Amino acid sequence: MNLVTDVVLPLALAFIMLSMGLSLTPADFARVARRPRAALIGLTAQIVVLPLLAFALVVAWGAAWVMDPYLAVGFLIIAACPGGVTSNLLTHLARGDTALSISLTAVTSVVSSITIPLIVTAAMAWFLGAEAPPLPLLGTIAGIFSIVTVPVLIGMAIKARMPSLADRIEPACRHAAAALFVLIVVAAVIVEWPLLVAHFGEIGPPVLVLNLACMVMGWSLARATRLGRDQAVAITLETGLQNGTLAVLIAATFLGSDLMVVPGGVYSLVMFFTAGVYVVLAASRRRQVPA
Repeated sequence: MNLVTDVVLPLALAFIMLSMGLSLTPADFARVARRPRAALIGLTAQIVVLPLLAFALVVAWGAAWVMDPYLAVGFLIIAACPGGVTSNLLTHLARGDTALSISLTAVTSVVSSITIPLIVTAAMAWFLGAEAPPLPLLGTIAGIFSIVTVPVLIGMAIKARMPSLADRIEPACRHAAAALFVLIVVAAVIVEWPLLVAHFGEIGPPVLVLNLACMVMGWSLARATRLGRDQAVAITLETGLQNGTLAVLIAATFLGSDLMVVPGGVYSLVMFFTAGVYVVLAASRRRQVPA
């Protein structure tokens, strides 16, 4: 048994999701129902359009250049993942609708336990065919649910029953979760460095294109449907920032493929640079032009 991928990584991700739950209340989910248009657009962009966009990009890229099928599956894995824990913080820094960002992260994190196995199974069937490693659908759904959704629910239960304790420990847990997220991504990049270097020319450009396309798509959908500027910022960052830790977990632990880890690791690095630039521009524009 690989101690890191089979024990440390799942526990780290569970802690990250627990820290998210400590800041959530049922009102964050109810907000989706109270503001259905913004939430529906954000969820559609994240859960439906983003994976379809990634699939179209991989197929188009593969038609023009060669892409290893295992990298293609890894590409779809990161696209299937929900927004990361940093999307809420960056939305706040960009002066966007933080409440909407929190709601979208919460809902997509819960829904992803079902959507990720379906998308990954379809991607492996398309790109790998008979070579696809086994991925028991129900077992994978249960595994992701137990690692992602259950810790969120536990964190919410602590918040509901012991609010003072949750409020006291949540900031430290949030900072630790952010540090864990970065540490896992960096560790994955270091461990897979030879593969990353060998395939960067193959995977780096499409990863950058996907990240930029996701952010443009999120902003365009929000503005085309006449959402406000703050809501558009939240949806843009939610679709542009993916949970790289979860992507690494699926590729390394559930599928046991080092090559599938590479797209998630590269994407996690790229998204911080692009999102950082976007946050600076959005915040400066917010100061100049009120929403």
